[in-house]
Amino acid sequence: MKDLSVGKESKLIIRFAIPLLLGLVFQQLYSVADSIIVGKFLPNGEQALAAIGAAFPVIFFLISLVVGISSGSTIIISHYFGDKDYEGIQKAIDTINIFLFVCSILISVIGIAFAQTIFEYMQLPADVIPDAVTYMQIYSAGFILMFGFHGISAILRGVGDSRKPLYILIISSVLNVILDLLFIIVFKFGVAGVAWATILSQGLTFIAIVIYLNKKHPLLKIRFRNIQFDTDIFKQSVTIGLPSGMQQAFVGLGSIALMAIVSKFGTTAVAAYSVAGRIDMLCSVPAIALSMALSTFVGQNMGARKIDRVVSGYKITLGMGIGISLLLSLITIVFRYQIMSMFTNEYTLIPIGVDYLLIVSPFYFAFAILFISNGVLRGAGDTIIPMFVTLFALWGIRVPLSYWLSLHFGEIGIWWGIPAGWLFGMTFSTAYYLLGRWKKKVIVRKRVPQEL
Repeated sequence: MKDLSVGKESKLIIRFAIPLLLGLVFQQLYSVADSIIVGKFLPNGEQALAAIGAAFPVIFFLISLVVGISSGSTIIISHYFGDKDYEGIQKAIDTINIFLFVCSILISVIGIAFAQTIFEYMQLPADVIPDAVTYMQIYSAGFILMFGFHGISAILRGVGDSRKPLYILIISSVLNVILDLLFIIVFKFGVAGVAWATILSQGLTFIAIVIYLNKKHPLLKIRFRNIQFDTDIFKQSVTIGLPSGMQQAFVGLGSIALMAIVSKFGTTAVAAYSVAGRIDMLCSVPAIALSMALSTFVGQNMGARKIDRVVSGYKITLGMGIGISLLLSLITIVFRYQIMSMFTNEYTLIPIGVDYLLIVSPFYFAFAILFISNGVLRGAGDTIIPMFVTLFALWGIRVPLSYWLSLHFGEIGIWWGIPAGWLFGMTFSTAYYLLGRWKKKVIVRKRVPQEL
């Protein structure tokens, strides 16, 4: 646990963000390793890449609303921690765990039952649908393990501990790669093996971190008996997290819409888009990690009533995010062919992915500014306006522009719609931050000592 309301802002944010960054990198290695191994070792690598890539936005859509609501608990926990209210922390932990457990069961049923219908609606190429359905159904069966790990990570971030989940996640990522190779190369399970490897590695991760917390963190103990659901805390979590959850759900739905647009150009285009999307996700990790670290930093300092530290922290984080994103843009552009070749031996696929990277990667700075600006607003509990800005950037700019441009320029036009949405979101999120309305948000009120 770490108190972020005292000490030098830059040092605190960097130290807190680095484990988050590494954790997100290893988390992305799940999908990156899956794609590389599938693309290199399966005889139908192009179809398999397209199947996994098509399943990703659907999975993201299914889990995003729940994950967004649970992120509200992170903010509440960080405010309780800043206010030194340890009883409130335990109530928030119990509440979010009950919520995640119930939701994981419901979403698993939906993912298994409607996978075929969803991919048919997306108009995926016929040779891609069977593998996509198999991957989606197996992956859905493991949602309870994924949500469990996410919930624990959210709790630890709320109290300033970003290191412990990282160590276990590294082990889990390595295990995932080993199981991928075992199930695909040795046992010849195909796409199903990739999904099973993910479920098993996440399950072991979840069990390990629960055991660790129950032994080493009495304050953060995951209880299975005498667990209590606090209605007030849940309402606060929904109030804070629902806008973010809805935002992410519509982002996921937008990704599904884009995949449906790409699908019209065939299996090769879907596979190339899937691979390029994996590269995009890796390059977005620093901005996301800085945004997450800043949210916790802001939450604790808002709880401690230190607005000046919030402003300083935002400026420092913004500078780091822009610098890192420009470096990643340069690396991606210079080594675009080599990067694409890591994922596939299909040379008809590589040029399409290269075109995507040349168009999208120069605008990583806009993504960074958008996420970091939204991070400070989320940390303050002011999430409504950023939600509408993000949704309009997606549904008012990105999706319709991608569709319109695709009619005139093919898949190249789809790629141009992506940075256009980022630029819009960056402009308006930053403008709303500068208005300063977030400074009036106070989630946890100061406790008044009882007279004896």
